[in-house]
Amino acid sequence: MSGGLAACAAGSANREPQDLNGYLLGEPLAKPEVTLTSTDGTPFDFRQATDGFVTLVFFGYTNCPDICPVHMSNLGSVLATLDPRVAERIKVVFVTTDPRRDTPAVVRAWLDHFSRSFIGLTGDSITIARAQESLQLAPAVIQKPAAADTGYAVGHSALVVAFTADNLAHVVYPFGTRQEDWAQDLPQLVREGWGRR
Repeated sequence: MSGGLAACAAGSANREPQDLNGYLLGEPLAKPEVTLTSTDGTPFDFRQATDGFVTLVFFGYTNCPDICPVHMSNLGSVLATLDPRVAERIKVVFVTTDPRRDTPAVVRAWLDHFSRSFIGLTGDSITIARAQESLQLAPAVIQKPAAADTGYAVGHSALVVAFTADNLAHVVYPFGTRQEDWAQDLPQLVREGWGRR
């Protein structure tokens, strides 16, 4: 379940703000213009609904045995410890890569284990795939197709894409990002002035 993203640069000399634990992108990515379905069943215009917020978006699935629950658990734990004035400027968005099994109700129940504030989205496979493609993420792949609703895994990107308030993603976070890394970086991402000289 490895993830890929074009134009990743791990060199710390290029990071901005200073000392971020994620990887700065060579060119920032625009927040995608996509409408999916939220866990309450209503349409969710991703760009409009997250405009002006630090938005952490992750594509995964609720039956994932490792990457997804670890990312969500770490983010949920850290957000609960942040200054509320910082935390309220951050939206965590989980987009399922397994819409066949991950109904809105299933996604909501799963996310609530980590944080009730997390936004869960689903939709048709084509729209979800296009959203991943727009972020240069490796497409999700059913690894072991089965006739039943259980018994297969979904290969998906392991990256969390971080959009700042300017609606651009300047940095991504790989699997293995620790809670202390998130606790250091999230307040920096919330600060105004990213990209200003």
